Amino acid sequence: MTGAHRPVIRTPDQRLRVFVSSTLRELAEERRAARAAIERIRLAPVMFELGARPHPPRALYRSYLSQSDVFVGIYADSYGWVAPDEEVSGLEDEYNLAPPEMPKLIYIRASEHREPRLEELIARIREDDSAAYLPFESAAELEEKVSNDLATLLAERFDESKLQPRGGAEEIPPTPESRIPVPPTTTIGREREIAEVRELFERGTKLVSLIGPGGIGKSRLAIEVAQSTADLFPDGRYFLPLEGVFEPGLLVPTIAYVLGIRDTGEAALEERIARALAGRRVLLVLDNFEQIVEAAPLLVRLFAVAPTVSLLVTSRTVLRIRGERVYDVKALAVPDAVARAGPERVRRSPAGALFVDRAQAVKPDFELNDENAAAVSDICRRLEGLPLAIELAAAKVRLLTPRGIAQRLEQSLPLLTAAARDLPSRHRTMRATIDWSVSLLPPEQRAMLEDLGVFARQFTLEAVEALGEGRPWEGQAIDGIAALVDASLVKQAEIGGRSVLSLLAVVREYALGQLKEHGEAGRMRAAHADYYSALVAAVAPGLRGAGQGDAVVQLGLELPNLRAAVRHLVHINRLDDAGDFAWRLLVYWWIAGFFGEVRVWMLELLGKDTPITPHTRAVAWFFSLWSEMWQHPTEEVVAGLGECVRLFTESEDGDAAAMAVAARATARLQLPLPDLDTAERELREAVERLRELGNPWAEAITEVSRGRLAWLRGLTDDAQSCFDRATEVAESVGDLFTVSVAGNHQARLQLVRGEIDAAEAGCVRTLLVSVRLHFEEGVAYALEGLCAVAAARGEAERAGTLWAVADGIRQRIGVFDAEAFTVHMPQLDAIRATEPQGVAAGERHGRDLSVAEAIALALPEQERERIAPALASW
Repeated sequence: MTGAHRPVIRTPDQRLRVFVSSTLRELAEERRAARAAIERIRLAPVMFELGARPHPPRALYRSYLSQSDVFVGIYADSYGWVAPDEEVSGLEDEYNLAPPEMPKLIYIRASEHREPRLEELIARIREDDSAAYLPFESAAELEEKVSNDLATLLAERFDESKLQPRGGAEEIPPTPESRIPVPPTTTIGREREIAEVRELFERGTKLVSLIGPGGIGKSRLAIEVAQSTADLFPDGRYFLPLEGVFEPGLLVPTIAYVLGIRDTGEAALEERIARALAGRRVLLVLDNFEQIVEAAPLLVRLFAVAPTVSLLVTSRTVLRIRGERVYDVKALAVPDAVARAGPERVRRSPAGALFVDRAQAVKPDFELNDENAAAVSDICRRLEGLPLAIELAAAKVRLLTPRGIAQRLEQSLPLLTAAARDLPSRHRTMRATIDWSVSLLPPEQRAMLEDLGVFARQFTLEAVEALGEGRPWEGQAIDGIAALVDASLVKQAEIGGRSVLSLLAVVREYALGQLKEHGEAGRMRAAHADYYSALVAAVAPGLRGAGQGDAVVQLGLELPNLRAAVRHLVHINRLDDAGDFAWRLLVYWWIAGFFGEVRVWMLELLGKDTPITPHTRAVAWFFSLWSEMWQHPTEEVVAGLGECVRLFTESEDGDAAAMAVAARATARLQLPLPDLDTAERELREAVERLRELGNPWAEAITEVSRGRLAWLRGLTDDAQSCFDRATEVAESVGDLFTVSVAGNHQARLQLVRGEIDAAEAGCVRTLLVSVRLHFEEGVAYALEGLCAVAAARGEAERAGTLWAVADGIRQRIGVFDAEAFTVHMPQLDAIRATEPQGVAAGERHGRDLSVAEAIALALPEQERERIAPALASW
């Protein structure tokens, strides 16, 4: 159309666009028929259907309706879904938003079960003079009517156009200078990511995909990157919201619309876009691409016709096209789990800063202080730094304290909802965010995700494969996991050279909820327990010898699942299996500091009415008494361990019986009035018996107990000999755990003797071994020894720092040594008396350090680099 005048209606060769409004599933066949009718007369169907999809954004209705020329409505039984905080369904909303001057063709399928609100809408349509109202009974009939009615409409409008006077200039939609949204709140903690993505474009990358799960902050990061790249893209930066575009064929029209290019039918849209963008340095931000990922190859064609254009795509799914540079958007860093959560440390973490900012937005007088900092830190860690989840949680401070929020996060999905009505619908609750991602999966992958909910925190591909038998995704584990990783629902990482998978806590909660809803949770938990029982049987023997380090690393990766497996075995009354599972991991529970939790399981086991074997009863009593032996030693504890000896002997487990004898003797040493003679005899017998049975781990650790007894008697040379023998036996089989325990006792004895340099060297050695094993009690021993060394050398602040960290570890794990062996305290008390301010300053510093930071501080400089890889996992 050229010249000074414009007709009322365009001639048919201009490809009129016909917007089709209907519910999706119930009218799928009718929609196909309508499309065929529209295309038969060479018009352009806009099958932008939102009626049956939750939370339709109204701005997108307007955008696509404003591009269309004719409205076709097809109605049957369903009124469609009404989103939260909305008065009408998407179906009625589309009709309401159609411009009054737009021709409307309405088709009503015969029905006896129409929903009342749809009846009301149809009654209103009958009164609308601008709408043509026709019934139909079949898809074939509908196709014929739509085709005929559109042809008639064109003829009528053509005749009308010849009668109208011409006048006025032709309207050409202007190309907007910028469509980048302005975030309503401050962006926190993304400075590094913004700089890195900008650098990719500076280096000439043409397509960057920001990939991550829902709520991770992809859209916000894309907006900030676009805002920061005006100098790189002087010809424009455009933001294309795709959250309401569900048909891949609408990608090109959407790009054209945002660029101000109308589809007149004079040339293919791709060709017109290419001409418009020729030679222009432009950035297109395609937001929420995941639901039309099948359209990704169109982006490659766009590069071919417009090589100066760059694309920034946000998606929950990797596009997998040539030229794509994937940038994984990570969660925000959270406060350290083992450091004292002071206000400053929490505020320094991006997750903590985000919580505080959003909390103050809804409650201006909210303050981060010593009383609530630990709870805020806990919230951020529980939500794993997920920005949307943190924002939703922070919004609850109007009603709850941070402690109250943290307590309710055991079941986080019901809590994580928003009151803000202007948030995108998919972001108003965490459940809606996850629902959106899951809805894009095929059935087999959806079933796999639900089954993965049975895992605790992290797991391996081998574990997934083992649980697949008889499931809908059987035999598809590798491809299924790859697809879920691409969809940002499963995370993959390498830890210690092993590939590890995990789910975000909110995704795991969602998946397990679905599994329970479908009645499959019990079956999957049983399969889970069977797999980990077999894993423990295979790995546990390595805990007592040269494979100890590797076994501890492997079990450490699986620790949450080991705990879950034992709990489930107890829950379903497989009590003997639970006892065997726990006993095999005796060494590991000690290293990991989990005797307290094991005690809870075993007390629950003993409280069941289900019959158990004598061996299981002995195991349960042994674990139940272990913590009491160290923390509350009594004659009853000694007698209880004697009963364990009897039950193990009755079960013909001589190895376990000898270890129970050694434990009973150790308990005697802990008594207020220790029975040293009996203990010495029992320990000697236990060492001899364990040597005969070929159990060097138990033999070596029992030698440590003999050394402690000699120490109590003042026989320091004999004690040193026992510690030396324990070290020799442990080193002969690669038992790092006992090397650490014996080494710490040797160093303490050297401190008592005034051999400060030798004690320091011994503490450093045991600290390095303990770090390798992730043995926190061993770390505490070593830090206490180095605290005494610092105090002996007059280094008050260093002594206070190391003591504060060691004390924090002991308070957290609940393991304390007998007063007779806490040899660092006299040295610390002495320097505290002469330099109280220095010690106090060190204590304040130590309480604000993480364990990893304290270890790095304690080690000589030449050792820090060597141990850095191991420290990275703390």
